[in-house]
Parts: sequence; structure tokens; C-alpha cells
Amino acid sequence: MQAIGTQSAKKPSQAMVANTTAAKTAAANTMSAKTAAENTTAAKTAAEEALREQEQQYLTFLLGEEMFAIGILSIREIIEYGYLTEVPMTPPFIRGVINLRGAVVPVIDLAVRFGRQPRDNSKRTCIVIVEVESASGSQEMGVVVDAVNEVLEIHHSDIEPPPEFGARIRSDFIRGMGNINGRFVVILDPNRVLSVDEIAVVGSIGQAESKAA
Repeated sequence: MQAIGTQSAKKPSQAMVANTTAAKTAAANTMSAKTAAENTTAAKTAAEEALREQEQQYLTFLLGEEMFAIGILSIREIIEYGYLTEVPMTPPFIRGVINLRGAVVPVIDLAVRFGRQPRDNSKRTCIVIVEVESASGSQEMGVVVDAVNEVLEIHHSDIEPPPEFGARIRSDFIRGMGNINGRFVVILDPNRVLSVDEIAVVGSIGQAESKAA
């Protein structure tokens, strides 16, 4: 009877080792890509939530006894009133221009823009720098307000449409009416109130009338 010899175990070939290593590397890369995608999604979600929170925040300020608000995303800074240079032949609601870190920024008297009488300055009078959008791009403009109050969070559910009549300012200036503990705040649309194109047209009409006179 012929003895059956014990066969030695075969060693894996170099090709098999290489394939196994490549498979492990591919799996690791897949996991890394999945983790990176999850992190990107989480970061995007967090950024969107932060943006939504900012969209619900408004800077409130006073003109006389009336409170107004502008979305915080449009606000660039608040500066002390002063150092204005008057510009001839401009609309009455333009108080002048200021030099803001080398940039010429027009300053609008909101009260006059709303068709009211100009108000006397006080210690609380300040200039709010607002960024507006126009056909030529973004533009910083200053608005004179009697006093800045605070930043409030107004949820979308607490904002009602602009009134169809009875408002003391142009209805297209109003983005909505914010309800804060039973008191309404006029939320302005800065791109309408500070329309660069409209202000330019008004200014050109004023210049034409001055020349004709």
C-alpha cells in the first residue's frame, strides 16, 4: 500500500498579496471618502442653519417714536454721526457723503426719504452702513437714524405682509410687519428704500431743474 505523503501548505503568491493589499486600500479610501462626504454634509447643514438664524435677525432703530428694522445680513456697521461732506445739486434726502476707509459712501436721511421733515440730531443720532444690491453690483450706503435699539429675532411666522393702505411710507419700501409682543415693527426692504438707480434718477432730475431755473 502506497503511503500518502503530507503535502505542505502553499504560500500565497505575490500577486495574491498585492490584490489583497489593493482591496484593503480601496476599502479604506471608500470609508475615508464616505466620512469626508458626511463631514461636508454636516458642515453644510450647520452653515445653512446659521444662515437661517441670521435671516431671522433684524437691527431695530427709531425714527421719532416709530420703530423700523432691517435684516442683519444687510448691516455692515454702525458709526457715530458726523464728518459729512455736503454735495451740491443732490436730492434733499441725501445729507452728503462720508469717507469710510477710503470709500465714498452716500448718506441718506431716512425721515426725508419717507417724505417727512428732517429731524434734529441728538446724542443718539448715528449712521447705519447698509449694503444694497443694484444692477451694477453691491453698494454701501449710510442711513441716518435717531437711535439704534437692538438686534431682535423675528420668526417668519411673526411677519405679516405690508399693509395695502394706511402706511406712512411707500408700500414698496416695506418688506413686512414684524409682530413683537403685540407691537408691530416696520421691516424695510433696503434694496427699495436705498435703490441706487432710483436715487440716481432723482438726482439727475434735480440737476436738470436747477439748470432750468
